[in-house]
Amino acid sequence: MTRIGLALNEEKTCLRNARCGSFDFLGYTFGPMYSPRTGGCYNGARPSKKAIASIKEAIRQRLRNGNQAPWEEVVRRLNQTLRGWAAYYCYGSLAKAPHDVDQHLYHTVRRFLRRRHKLAGPGYRQFPEQDVFGKLGVLSLQRLPRLGAANALT
Repeated sequence: MTRIGLALNEEKTCLRNARCGSFDFLGYTFGPMYSPRTGGCYNGARPSKKAIASIKEAIRQRLRNGNQAPWEEVVRRLNQTLRGWAAYYCYGSLAKAPHDVDQHLYHTVRRFLRRRHKLAGPGYRQFPEQDVFGKLGVLSLQRLPRLGAANALT
């Protein structure tokens, strides 16, 4: 490795047993997981907490207070961000992460539209979930088709 100019970072490099504990690598958390359907334990991967926090922050940035762009432009950029995140995190156990992101997305879009249209109240009646993810054009991560695994074996 030194021939090509690479060196191991001794502080960051370690061996982990994925059967005993979880660890984060490249935005995923690998380790033991429990199936809510069967109650059994299995080794799996899911988006890390940091990755979920980063997509939530990206959603907040797209829908910040000072955004005066037309709604079509806002939705196009927001959906572009969501598609990219969903494409990278298409591997592993994805039951909880898309639900959490969709909930955050709905509440953030609703607050954004409520501020933009100067509406009083929480805005649930004016912007129901089916309208936000339907006629307003915002993508739902739970409804996106799941991409196949990107590896040489498939």
